[in-house]
Amino acid sequence: MFGRKSSKRRRKSYPVKQDHRAYNACRIYIVTWNVSTKFPENISLNKLLGLENRPEQDSHLPDFFVIGLQEVNAQPQNTLYNLFKDDLWTQKFKEVLKERDYVVIKTEQMQGLLLSVFARRKHLLHLRQVETEYTRTGLGGIWGNKGAVSIRMNVYGSSICLVNAHLAAHDHMLEERINDYERIVQEQKFHVKAKETIFDHDYVFWFGDLNFRLTGEATTSADEIRAMVARDELKQLIEKDQLLLVRREGRAFAQLQERLPQFPPTFKFEHGSNEYDMKRRPAWTDRILYAVNENNYRNVRLTAEQTSYKSHPSYSISDHKPVTSEFTLKVYEDTTERTVSFKPIELWLVGEPNTIEYVIPNGFEEGNADWIGIYRENFTSLSEYLAYEYTETYKDKQHQLNEQQLQHMQNTRTVQLTFSENVSLPLGTRYQLLYFQSTGTRGVTGLVGISPAFAVEKRCPSPSFDEID
Repeated sequence: MFGRKSSKRRRKSYPVKQDHRAYNACRIYIVTWNVSTKFPENISLNKLLGLENRPEQDSHLPDFFVIGLQEVNAQPQNTLYNLFKDDLWTQKFKEVLKERDYVVIKTEQMQGLLLSVFARRKHLLHLRQVETEYTRTGLGGIWGNKGAVSIRMNVYGSSICLVNAHLAAHDHMLEERINDYERIVQEQKFHVKAKETIFDHDYVFWFGDLNFRLTGEATTSADEIRAMVARDELKQLIEKDQLLLVRREGRAFAQLQERLPQFPPTFKFEHGSNEYDMKRRPAWTDRILYAVNENNYRNVRLTAEQTSYKSHPSYSISDHKPVTSEFTLKVYEDTTERTVSFKPIELWLVGEPNTIEYVIPNGFEEGNADWIGIYRENFTSLSEYLAYEYTETYKDKQHQLNEQQLQHMQNTRTVQLTFSENVSLPLGTRYQLLYFQSTGTRGVTGLVGISPAFAVEKRCPSPSFDEID
């Protein structure tokens, strides 16, 4: 047990007997890669993601892909470009994964740190309370070249926190790395009750260019490290790993677990090759750690099985090698989860107001910034809305309602919402409506309703007097 603020914190209660429908086995595939400001030109990401060349050849696809990159090119002109379109790396991953029916759930970027979560479409309505955070640690917290970005979410009722970090560099900066870790843990605060901090979550995955080096700088040269790698003496070498040592001492990352790397050090390589750059001492800077708050609930035990942990030496555009790991989690269903349903849209006319109807289920709590967006059918990102309208919330009107009306509001009810005639949707394609439960800017968001697909039409103009025979 770790990260608890109080032993009195409320815990969910599940029946003692669980049948096979009470939980899901959820597979998460995590990538961490310091891309050294390079762009993803002329490279295939299939091997990195464990995918075959063609989607029909893939088997056992994970439920989620989590992509954590460091040193993404964050020059001012690229930052401006990213305000209007996904950065080039996210676009590259999206191109590969959209063919497998994955959707970008959330992306968070802080200068060169980039974190994206992709989910299979079938899971979209079971991802709730999505929120992002970031912490700057560069230049004493002023500059975002170092630090962490994170995304937290509920998956079928279990909470997951994903942290992509880039800590202080260089062999002698161990204390700064420890301070970076502590600052991130202390400063990252979320707005979900009982899940305010990173380690309040059921599952935590912490990965990135953590920059921990090998001890013995005065006695173990870069050439000696390279010779030990060549002799496959990785077990002896990992004992010098700073991250392993500080975890054993309880100075940092003590709450997290790691399967010790059985692959060679992932830093530092000559660009375009698999040869170490002897200007730096090779080290395992790129890591993936995890934690399970296994006793967070009564009568059930959370588990995470790490099924792979490896580097990918064939990728040579950077001075780092990418590292991936796959996990199988046990996630329990949330019986209080509610979904908004849409009534079929018979006709949507371009250039005219269009009124939709949706059903709010009993027990559903509307947020103060809920909204409904219009998306193309088979959308590939939740940020791709074409237009939106805020829903009408009754929270601000409750003082105007009598007791009978308030009771009605708590029951299942059908609501109408009108989209403006200014909403312009191109003809020749189909669309869907998505209902988002939201608390506003940088707040907590969850997708809770998806409509059937519908087509749009343009009303034929009435014939003029001269055209009447």
